[in-house]
Amino acid sequence: MGQQSFKTFVTVWIGQLISIIGTSLTSFGIGVWVLKETGSVTQFSLILMFASVPAILVSPFAGVIVDRWKRKWVLVISDSLAGLSTLVIFLLLLTNQLEIWHIYIASAVASLSSAFQSPAYQSSITLMVPKAQLIRANGMVQMAEATSVVIAPLLAGFLVVEIGIKGIILIDFVTFLFAITILLFTKIPEIQQSNSATPSKISFLKDALTGWKYIMDRPGLKGLILFFAVSNLLLGFFNVLLQPLVLSFSNEKVLGACLSFAGIGMLLGGLIVSVWGCPKNRITTVMISGALGGIFLAVTGMKPSPYFVAIGGFVLFLMLPFANGASQTIWQTKVSPDVQGRVFALRRMISISLSPVAYISAGPIVEKIFEPFIARDSGASTVIKSIIGNGTGRGMALFLILIGLVWSVTTIFILMNPRVRRIEAELPDAIDIHNVTNKNQTITALDT
Repeated sequence: MGQQSFKTFVTVWIGQLISIIGTSLTSFGIGVWVLKETGSVTQFSLILMFASVPAILVSPFAGVIVDRWKRKWVLVISDSLAGLSTLVIFLLLLTNQLEIWHIYIASAVASLSSAFQSPAYQSSITLMVPKAQLIRANGMVQMAEATSVVIAPLLAGFLVVEIGIKGIILIDFVTFLFAITILLFTKIPEIQQSNSATPSKISFLKDALTGWKYIMDRPGLKGLILFFAVSNLLLGFFNVLLQPLVLSFSNEKVLGACLSFAGIGMLLGGLIVSVWGCPKNRITTVMISGALGGIFLAVTGMKPSPYFVAIGGFVLFLMLPFANGASQTIWQTKVSPDVQGRVFALRRMISISLSPVAYISAGPIVEKIFEPFIARDSGASTVIKSIIGNGTGRGMALFLILIGLVWSVTTIFILMNPRVRRIEAELPDAIDIHNVTNKNQTITALDT
């Protein structure tokens, strides 16, 4: 049973991997297109905002749907919705009618899709994979994301020349079809609903609040969410500013190489987690990874050099699979499978809730505060320029250095909370035995 379930996970994972690569191709191509067309960091950051806010708003209710419906069909429908939005962008490009606001709408649709797809995928992993192999499976999920980061920038740079942005988006649509086809022909285990507690007997809003209460009753989980909320806020600034930072002193090819090198770090981290796992104390792994990630985020801004960006990005992204894999395993083992859809959706909502603040404010903060500060000849700015360099983009660099240091300090501060530090000892495991269904048979998945 355990080995067969892991094979099922691998099958689904392959489909999602191909789809993620296609989506990353489009994201890179569209991002460069917007920066070239507008030259505005603010308009570029608005894409990221539209890609996050809808998911934040609907996540509590998406979690209820995930727990009430068959998770396989939630995955199929959400992937189909994202694929259709990609097709619409392709048709607009084909007819030369694409505007920036079209991209915002498509990003919002993709965001709504991800609000359902993410908790459905994560909670399905708990049902497909034996407890002992969860960290391995989560490492593979990180590897899939890393693979897209490595391949997409280099491949997109080549494909833009050979087949254009239209061809890239069409490839993305085909990858969605591939992922959906795999889901349609794969049997994914489902939670067995007891007759005494059918979801239809509970109001939709009350059902959504169940996930909130589950988290609030466990202080360690609250602290872990706080850590990721702050981390995602700071990484949101990094996501907005990295591309314009590199383009301020180099070109698209160098940008693609830097992003790919960072992706190699993430791929290596995911490979290590998949093969060897992570240290037994998972919460310590999360926090050490965050502290080191913050330090090397700061390194990316130290000099106007692709080498500093590449090295800083490499180590930063190397740390992410350890933090994400360890955290995901904590949630999968400590949260009861029958509420994982709601809990995971709320966790995602809270974790990314501050990201739009970064997306909205990154451009104005850099353009109105940090770039003018670097341009002045005051004593403080002169000293800083002697360290990090002078010219366009060094204000962005200074801001990245500061947020990296803030991330490291925040990580250490949260780790000092004893409820967070002892989360694995205080909370009992919830998945030693759980009931799932496959076809019309009930299967009891043991801790194998």
